[in-house]
This record gives sequence, structure tokens and C-alpha cells, in this order.
Amino acid sequence: MSKRVLCLLANGFEEIELVSPVDLLRRAGAEVVLASVEDSLDLTGRSGIKLQAEVLLDEVAGEMFDLLLLPGGPGVKVLREDGRAAILAREFYEADKPVAAICAAPTILKDAGILPGRRHTSHSSVTDELPDSLLEELVVIDDHVITSRGAGTALEFGLVLVNQLFGEEKRREIAVAIMH
Repeated sequence: MSKRVLCLLANGFEEIELVSPVDLLRRAGAEVVLASVEDSLDLTGRSGIKLQAEVLLDEVAGEMFDLLLLPGGPGVKVLREDGRAAILAREFYEADKPVAAICAAPTILKDAGILPGRRHTSHSSVTDELPDSLLEELVVIDDHVITSRGAGTALEFGLVLVNQLFGEEKRREIAVAIMH
């Protein structure tokens, strides 16, 4: 059975932080479901790139997924205000399933109550909220909580997610295929 990843989106998502990990996960064989928390499937990223989500979040409520992916960007504010991302992050965490957040999205993990006491990183723009972020690290894994700094670390973040779901051999295979 294929590994399933739930990726939450809102207008203002950071395009690189979405597309890079999703592409790598799909290359590895994961089914990645792009779920909009907005009232529309049509979304616009922070740099104006338009993208269509595959489902509204409510349409996949109760379905089984192996990993939760939270891209960053200004859309994190919408994800936080909506509240469902933090609830899902907590549910995944309590089920011992990986929760992955990049850039400003680790603030959602803070909202979910799963970040305190964990090693993590984030974008420097949210260090007021996350003062313990390890800004010198590209990707930090603490148990099944995976965080990354931002757009510049999205490729490494995606490869770490491939490793988490499929193992080191698949990560190496994908890295070689993309000449990383």
C-alpha cells in the first residue's frame, strides 16, 4: 500500500516549500493529497503562482494518512486562524505519525502544543515566537516532528521526508535522479 501524505494549503503558500517536497515525495511513490483550507481549490502562492488544490480539507476528513506536510509562507497565518492544521498536527503527533513543517509553519506545531521541549528549526522571521529555533540547521528531526528553515532548505527537507517514509535507499535513489 502506498504511503499517503496530507499537505495543507492556503492562499499565500510558499511555492518552493510546497512544490519541492511534494515533487520528491511523489517521485518516491507517495500519494500526496493537496488539501485547501480555503473555500476554493484555486489558490495563489506568495509569488503569484496559481495552483489548484486537489480537494477541500473537509473532503478528506477521517481518511488515513502517513504524514502531515505544512508548507510555509504568508499562508501560514490563514492556516493558524483556521485552526484545523494545529488540530491535525496534534492528531498525527499523538498517533506517532510524522508531522513536517517548514519556514513559518512550525508556529502551527507550537499552536498544537507539540513543539515545546523538542529540537526544531524555522524561518528567522518567526524567532520571536520560536526563540529556541536552531537556525543554523537545515532540517531538524526530533522523534516524528520534522522542521526546516525555509525555501532554501526545501529540497533537503523533501529528501528527509522521503527517507522518513521510504528509507535511506529510496532517498539516495531520488537524490541521484535529481542530481543532488
